[in-house]
Amino acid sequence: MMSLEGRIAVVTGASQGIGRACALILAEAGADVALASRNEEKLQAVAKEIEALGRNALVLSVDVANPEAIHAGISKVLETWKKIDILVNNAGVVRDNLILRMNAADWDAVLRTNLDGAFHCIKAVLPGMVRQRYGRIINISSVVAQAGNPGQANYVASKAGLIGLTKAVAAEVARRNITVNAVSPGFIRTSMTEKLPDGVHDKLLSVIPLGRMGTDREVAYGVRFLASEEAGYITGHVLNINGGLYMA
Repeated sequence: MMSLEGRIAVVTGASQGIGRACALILAEAGADVALASRNEEKLQAVAKEIEALGRNALVLSVDVANPEAIHAGISKVLETWKKIDILVNNAGVVRDNLILRMNAADWDAVLRTNLDGAFHCIKAVLPGMVRQRYGRIINISSVVAQAGNPGQANYVASKAGLIGLTKAVAAEVARRNITVNAVSPGFIRTSMTEKLPDGVHDKLLSVIPLGRMGTDREVAYGVRFLASEEAGYITGHVLNINGGLYMA
């Protein structure tokens, strides 16, 4: 297994789903992990799972829509562990509606969390990464950023923006030995998708060449790879983990 021994990671949206899986997989590979989310109770549970693996965990009660909270959280990580090697921008929200019915508040809420939050997290960790001349930044986008999806204009725009942000920052910081990549998951098995009616579930599976939904750990394995030494020559890349749903 690719070793992340001695590395310090920050994962946003780490209380459940893909974020939780990323935190656990990074810890399994040897990293100590700072967990950021609005739900401190769930974060505490994930922290116990990480500690059971023999790694250290730090809980950060942070709403990434709040830049001040981000900077306070990153400062706490640096005070505790003195450095940050890996940032996984996973935090995200949805406020779905057709564009004709979507109000400005729902547009702003999604962009503020999904895209602005990633921007502020990157800004907060980059000075330290530049000084140490090492860093791995991984942004969690979505297949809908590449293929579009009706009723999700705000979410699609935010996730497509993450891909653009990834490429721009990758070009800016590459000479400092900092890589910036995106992971673009397709349909992933979650508590939400498990509640879909059989007809809807079967229709989704029919458009996925592999014929099944992915798992949060399968997404996290991609994140672990991009965080590793073995991925040191990959930057500005979008890694599709979607069962063949979208091929580019």
